[in-house]
Amino acid sequence: MIPTFLQEKIEKAPGRKLNYSEYMMAALYHPCEGYYMKPKNKVGSSGDFITSSNVHNVYGKLFAKLMVKYFHETDIPPVIIEVGGGNGRFAKHLLGEVMLLDAPLYDRLTYVMVETSSYHIKVQQTTIPHTAPVSYFTSLKEVPEHLRKGVLLSNELFDALPVHVVEYTNGSLKEVFVTINEEGRLAEKSAPLHNEDIVAYIMRNKLSFSDGQRMEIPLAMMKFAKIIGEWLLSGTIITIDYGYRFSELSSQDLINGSLRGYYRHQLINDPLSYPADMDLTSHIHFDALEECFNELGFSHIGTMKQGEFLVAAGVLDYLQDNQDPNPFSEKSKQNRAIRTLIMDGSWSNAFHVIIHEKSTNRWHRLIQSEQQ
Repeated sequence: MIPTFLQEKIEKAPGRKLNYSEYMMAALYHPCEGYYMKPKNKVGSSGDFITSSNVHNVYGKLFAKLMVKYFHETDIPPVIIEVGGGNGRFAKHLLGEVMLLDAPLYDRLTYVMVETSSYHIKVQQTTIPHTAPVSYFTSLKEVPEHLRKGVLLSNELFDALPVHVVEYTNGSLKEVFVTINEEGRLAEKSAPLHNEDIVAYIMRNKLSFSDGQRMEIPLAMMKFAKIIGEWLLSGTIITIDYGYRFSELSSQDLINGSLRGYYRHQLINDPLSYPADMDLTSHIHFDALEECFNELGFSHIGTMKQGEFLVAAGVLDYLQDNQDPNPFSEKSKQNRAIRTLIMDGSWSNAFHVIIHEKSTNRWHRLIQSEQQ
């Protein structure tokens, strides 16, 4: 069933069709009825998907250790900006560990939570202790000038942004739109590609297509990456997400693109299923994101699989001698969580950690020092 707000939006649109970016923006971010905005649990066993920070608090602990070292070894103010903090568990675990590792730094720390969903802000305020040094904002524009230096971190942010969809058939590129068919159901409709921004993105990145191939064009990602890169005056941008290199996009495995949904922990291939009740996501283009930040004055420190990054950052130090026969003990849970986060075949290693710096040059050495 099509929600009323979506049906009205499509019926009022030119040609009674929305491009996929418009459809995703409505389905995911409608102020009241969008998937991310409505009062519904999305993460964890009762939600639709799981994130690394929800596996175990060791994830936040590891980042806390790195942050403490970073702020001690640079002149960057102790400010952490998290964009799209979900249920707040990552912030809770990180802040709790910083307090244990370095109480004086914790007293000087400011944690900036940027979250568009009022529902998620309420969840975060319930999850994170009210005594924690956290300030909540609904956009980067609201954040005061003196907090624009620090470490800006996002976890599965860019993959959740709207994308356009194009397909190559009969020797020409077409854009794919969403409409309502005669049976009153959501359906796709293709039309000749006229969007100049899409054409420019394809030309700039020299993208090629095989017959029948679909591809997502992440114009919203590029726009928001530019906003972030211009907003952060100095410090580090840490992006945790999944995606592909341009050289991988020609693979036959990606002939149908990567746009898909997650509903009750099931992968849904049809992105038009469960409108506004399902998470929609697509793999980001690493090359484009890296180049965007580079052009804005950041240095690309590296892009690593999440498991490799965690090992390099010292996650194995948290493994404990497991003599406990109780599989539900905290020791057993932590050891299992670490293995889940670093194993080659784990879902965790679908994610990459991308690091960019401006006015500092510490993260490469921070990770190296943990390996010694």
